[in-house]
Amino acid sequence: MTLLVRDLLTELRIGSSVAEHDEALARYFIETATYRALVEDEADIVAGDKGTGKTALFRILQDRYTTTPELTNVEVVAAFNPIGSPVFQKLADGDPLPEGEYIGIWKAYVLALAGNWILSLNEGGFSHRMKELDEILRVTGLRTSDDTPSTVFSQLMNLVRRLSKPTATEVSITFTPEGIPIIVPRFEFEDPERTTIARVDHDRALRVLNDVLDEVDLSIWLVLDRLDEAFQGFPSAEVPALRALFRTYLDLLPYGRVRLKLFVRKDLFRRIIAGGFVNLTHVNARKIEIVWDDDDLFDLLCRRIVENDDLVEHLDLSRKERSEIFGAVFPAQVDAAERKPTTWNWILSRIRDGNGIKPPRNLIDLVTKAREAQTRREARESREYRGEPLLSGEAIKRGLEALSNERVEDTLLAEAGDYAAAVNQFRGGKAEHNLESLATVLGVSAADVPDLLTPLREIGFLELVGQNYKVPMLYRSGLSITQGRAFQVGGGDDDEGEE
Repeated sequence: MTLLVRDLLTELRIGSSVAEHDEALARYFIETATYRALVEDEADIVAGDKGTGKTALFRILQDRYTTTPELTNVEVVAAFNPIGSPVFQKLADGDPLPEGEYIGIWKAYVLALAGNWILSLNEGGFSHRMKELDEILRVTGLRTSDDTPSTVFSQLMNLVRRLSKPTATEVSITFTPEGIPIIVPRFEFEDPERTTIARVDHDRALRVLNDVLDEVDLSIWLVLDRLDEAFQGFPSAEVPALRALFRTYLDLLPYGRVRLKLFVRKDLFRRIIAGGFVNLTHVNARKIEIVWDDDDLFDLLCRRIVENDDLVEHLDLSRKERSEIFGAVFPAQVDAAERKPTTWNWILSRIRDGNGIKPPRNLIDLVTKAREAQTRREARESREYRGEPLLSGEAIKRGLEALSNERVEDTLLAEAGDYAAAVNQFRGGKAEHNLESLATVLGVSAADVPDLLTPLREIGFLELVGQNYKVPMLYRSGLSITQGRAFQVGGGDDDEGEE
């Protein structure tokens, strides 16, 4: 039977780089040390760079916890909405609040979400403690018709808005870390049916919730993800709101039946704790970081290739070593020359940012885009398969161009914030700079360059190499940046000789 390269390319699928869109995630997923630490309750905070698999961890945890022996008496509940606008964006509406008020809101949310969930589970058979919990939620206006995060959080934020906008009052009303406001007849509010305020102590309310869970011998893990998206465009609210979330996490530790599991980007975590954070050692003791080394990435790629049963059969990849699996798809070199790097090293050098981060997302997207480029070529001139690698060096280069364009838009500029204009100043220029050429590109004095260098390095756009700074190859094509120095050395403009 004659095999065409284009037909084999249709069989090469390595999944989506975005966990929410990957229907085959369960087949690809590897139970890493990070996953085991979560399952064995050795960690509550999962920190990872963008594209390293935080959401994938959550999806697998949610899918498998009911059949995982270690989690027999644990319910994993999403405290966020996996798709659509992050529900926590409502916290960014209006002026930023003091950190203490955010703590009060987070505690009320935990109480409302977990409380409504456990009560709905036992509807019609309430114990004395359950009736007490039900009453607390009702008098605070936090009892909801369903226990979804969007419903619970929306009702909570509606309560916050009502309390912050009384039509006649002698005092200001706020959420505090100590208590939840209860509406009773004393002040006049926009809502005529609710006219006054008292307060329920958080400790008492959470203790009742913990006792109810104890009665039914269940623990609840409330998982929060997408925290980096919730405050995009609202930096003044982001830090106090998320610092308050981590303080809430610490305050909940005495209530063993209610646990927060926080999935957070490492750069965001650094911003949250910047300037000091009380009891940070307690946070770090329960934090684990997602780390992918080069061999992990190679293993991930090869595992995803061999998940394609038809491809494995046609290329006879069954029981082959990883190097043979890789070689069936990729050429030995992207640029065939004696001193050029191997294809794998070429790929690794181009999916990394200026901080040396090589997320699986970049690898998966590069290979997917290379496959698309090769498929287009095969559509123009169909070839019979004769044992050569499915992807050519040219297709991989085109894949990099597409990846670079995408990452410049969806990662670099999207997250540069106020520094996006500075990034754009490098368009069409050279890749390597010294302080003088940076001053020229950025349009500032040499003395002002360090103030811009720090944020540009933090977002992975510039990296220090020797005494100079380089734009990583990941972002060059997307910004039309070419290899070479933007300054003269010995009377000329020398190339860097990168591979």
